[in-house]
Amino acid sequence: MSFSQGLSGLNASSQALDVVGNNIANAQTVGFKAGTITFADVYAGSQTGMGVQVSGVTQNFNDGVLSEGNSELDMGIKGKGFFRLENMAGHVFYSRNGQFKTDENGLIINHQGMYLTGYQSSGIPPTITHGSAISRIKIPSDPMPGRASDAIRLGGNLDSRAEVIDSQKYPFSFDTTSHSFSSTSQINAYDSLGNLHVVNVYYVKTAPGIWQVYARDSTAPLAEGAPMPSTASGVASTPKQDASQATGARAGFARLIFDHSGQLTNNSAKEIMVEGASYKGAQPLKFRLDLTEMKQQALDTSIESATTSGHAPGLMNGYSVDDNGAVIATYSNGQQQTVGQITLSHFTNPGGLSSQGNNCWSETPSSGRPVNGLSGTGNLGKLYGHRLEASNVDMSAEMVRMIVFQRNYQSNSQTIRAQSELLQTLVNIG
Repeated sequence: MSFSQGLSGLNASSQALDVVGNNIANAQTVGFKAGTITFADVYAGSQTGMGVQVSGVTQNFNDGVLSEGNSELDMGIKGKGFFRLENMAGHVFYSRNGQFKTDENGLIINHQGMYLTGYQSSGIPPTITHGSAISRIKIPSDPMPGRASDAIRLGGNLDSRAEVIDSQKYPFSFDTTSHSFSSTSQINAYDSLGNLHVVNVYYVKTAPGIWQVYARDSTAPLAEGAPMPSTASGVASTPKQDASQATGARAGFARLIFDHSGQLTNNSAKEIMVEGASYKGAQPLKFRLDLTEMKQQALDTSIESATTSGHAPGLMNGYSVDDNGAVIATYSNGQQQTVGQITLSHFTNPGGLSSQGNNCWSETPSSGRPVNGLSGTGNLGKLYGHRLEASNVDMSAEMVRMIVFQRNYQSNSQTIRAQSELLQTLVNIG
């Protein structure tokens, strides 16, 4: 019996050393989870027992340390959850290794060629529909189309010390030599094809605390001889039948009235509807210019940069993953847009997952069904972009275990040796 006991001890210690060796070998493997061996005694109708057996190898799913990544598609998870991957055949696997790249088609893959999954954006502009079918995430290389400006906000200060313009002597004109306005500024707007339009804005002080503001698209301006906006109603008048009417061009007008503290009053016409002509095949420019952030103080006139809703077309020049798992593409026009959303998967019993190698696990009846969701929601942990989760192997602990299991192996070999010597003694007596 001592032979079988010692032999079982040798086998168990050998397997334990295998587990320790595997942990140490993967100490630098991104997302690796250390294994722990467990033992059970063996009885077969004997009071002394038949030895030991390996009852299983469990994995420690505690977090590894998050460190700086080397790629824009590196990512790490802190807390519960796994990346959901698909192989070429569509079989689903789960991993904590966040080292990803793109293939020749723009699909996000890991270094074993498995596809990262989540929600793909769609539409113009691209939007994410949460709850839609989970699919492979692709980073499109298509240019971002231009977007027409429909609202622009302009703020700044108009100098209260400026001289009042005598409209009888100097009736307003867009001519820069006319002396008919106090100051001017420019704003950029974009039409339906993303063409840049430079809109000139003119500020005319007509009385203390009262300013008239005109705006005109200088890229596709009013035709010669088109009438000026009506200053009585604050709404641009319709041009006569000429080239300007054919293209839909109109100049815009607003009247700003400031109180004694330099704030706009409720009587002010604080918005201008600016309409430009059709330009290079695009729809005519049309947007609302918001002037509610204008003020009047005894300071030099200073007009801030305008905030516009439109933009020019742009070529993609990069991408990244934010700390919510959104895949964001950046473009040469300075814009960004979300092209995909990474989902995470969580299991009731992660210890029941089946290890498949390549830092991957697969679902089993013991693990339960996966629950898919977004980073930081429900029981899911947080996904961080440009981070990598290190192996959670504790090298000091593994070295201690290796020494212990080595001693166990030696001790079990000694029991076999002792039993052999006893048998030899019996043989010699005979």
